[in-house]
Amino acid sequence: MMSTPPLAHIERAKRIKVMIFDVDGVLTDGSLTYSADGEVSKTFFVLDGLGIQLLAKTGVVTAIISARKSVIVVKRAADLGIAHVYQGIHDKRVAFAQLLEATGVTADECGYIGDDVIDLPLLTKVGFAVAVPSGHADVQHRVHYVTRAAGGRGAVREVCDLVMRAQGTYDAALAPYYA
Repeated sequence: MMSTPPLAHIERAKRIKVMIFDVDGVLTDGSLTYSADGEVSKTFFVLDGLGIQLLAKTGVVTAIISARKSVIVVKRAADLGIAHVYQGIHDKRVAFAQLLEATGVTADECGYIGDDVIDLPLLTKVGFAVAVPSGHADVQHRVHYVTRAAGGRGAVREVCDLVMRAQGTYDAALAPYYA
């Protein structure tokens, strides 16, 4: 288990320049619905999407790294303005190395939110490692923060808000909506 004193995750969130999201179980609730012709559908939570957009407006780069490949994810990422999308790469370290090269940041300046053991290679490298409450126990014991909200039900928004608050950009990001 990563030993993180209480509220140390706030200090870690302050340093984040790139926030990376897993898809299944994080941006979605982890359910995969197959149609009779084999098409897979996923459901995304609207509050998570706006959180990603607000975070990006503060200057934090957003990215997706997912072992599964889906045109639905490409569409959702385009809708949210996520330019860095890596799919179908089971060794997520490969995609992570490409992302670091593309953005010019260090691993310590990245945050990652995942839910299963396939995410551990990244969760143990980034500066701010996050899991969802339904995540695998081995994952939850190795992260800096476990969200209160479930994957696909506000976990991503919780993390985006947390990063913005830690960086002092939350009020400015939401100000246009209070006018």
